[in-house]
Amino acid sequence: MAAQKDLWDAIVIGAGIQGCFTAYHLAKHRKRILLLEQFFLPHSRGSSHGQSRIIRKAYLEDFYTRMMHECYQIWAQLEHDAGTQLHRQTGLLLLGMKENQELKTIQANLSRQRVEHQCLSSEELKQRFPNIRLPRGEVGLLDNSGGVIYAYKALRALQDAIRQLGGIVRDGEKVVEINPGLLVTVKTTSRSYQAKSLVITAGPWTNQLLRPLGIELPLQTLRINVCYWREMVPGSYGVSQAFPCFLWLGLCPHHIYGLPTGEYPGLMKVSYHHGNHADPEERDCPTARTDIGDVQILSSFVRDHLPDLKPEPAVIESCMYTNTPDEQFILDRHPKYDNIVIGAGFSAVSRAWAKPTFDLWPEASLLCTGAGFTDGEDASDEGSVPEMSSFSSASPESPINTR
Repeated sequence: MAAQKDLWDAIVIGAGIQGCFTAYHLAKHRKRILLLEQFFLPHSRGSSHGQSRIIRKAYLEDFYTRMMHECYQIWAQLEHDAGTQLHRQTGLLLLGMKENQELKTIQANLSRQRVEHQCLSSEELKQRFPNIRLPRGEVGLLDNSGGVIYAYKALRALQDAIRQLGGIVRDGEKVVEINPGLLVTVKTTSRSYQAKSLVITAGPWTNQLLRPLGIELPLQTLRINVCYWREMVPGSYGVSQAFPCFLWLGLCPHHIYGLPTGEYPGLMKVSYHHGNHADPEERDCPTARTDIGDVQILSSFVRDHLPDLKPEPAVIESCMYTNTPDEQFILDRHPKYDNIVIGAGFSAVSRAWAKPTFDLWPEASLLCTGAGFTDGEDASDEGSVPEMSSFSSASPESPINTR
């Protein structure tokens, strides 16, 4: 038995945005917390790096729209505690054909949840945003609550807050072994630790940690090209010109999204919400960059729809997505070891835009202490949180059993 001073209430593996928020909530519950990260911080190997992400209430799923009300409150509290700006409201403009079913469903969700929004005709869009070209006569839906989260600043604020609350953040320590039990032993490249509970939020490395524990989740790891395009007239797509974040629906098999200029001077982020299968250990190898079909799609899109941008990317960066087959995240206990909690597959709903699961992590934290779910049950009852009991190491392609 570990000495009390060497025993953690919980260890969290993975210091991306989900892992940081998990450790933050646990620390706020006065738990003795250790947050482990395999790379030295800050790094650009996972899904949470960079300067900006979109936050919004406009979702296809009604439960995400409802969850975002509390998420905004959590962001505001963190911003207050950190004493620094982490969010800028710009609005999120969704664009698509009038008959687009996704657009209709999102508008209905916003109305039902009383989220302030505007429906814009093609003519209204042309008057308000003259530097967007609408060759098919698209209409718009403006989610007034949408905006930009300053991603790197948010991670830094969370890690600082964890330390201020008494938690420990250790980077450059890769987990090499997990031994489950009444106390979980976690061995890293540097040392071994023991905890009453373990939370795994390892993004594309999740299955590497789970296979020795007898399960494998049907996670798809993708390498995404994050592209930045130069303005022909500096500031024309900037916040100072009231240009919003945008999400274009129905134009390609996957959505195209963009954020106002600001991350790099004179460059606008416009990217494709999909990529190529990639091993996270090999994503930066030269062979991983051979397929640029998404960049070609984006070049055509910029040329046809954003005429004040040069149609060749000025900067291309990389990011990893981790998705499930139905693009809903997984948040549950290990089916055999109930003091191991796993969160995975957040990219489809949270990487490019918001982080709609932040308000579930306090309940995940309570899983670690045996208290179970509280507010999060409403979401999971509607199918938002897949169970892992349907997965097994012998059948990683098992369908997700949503409850």
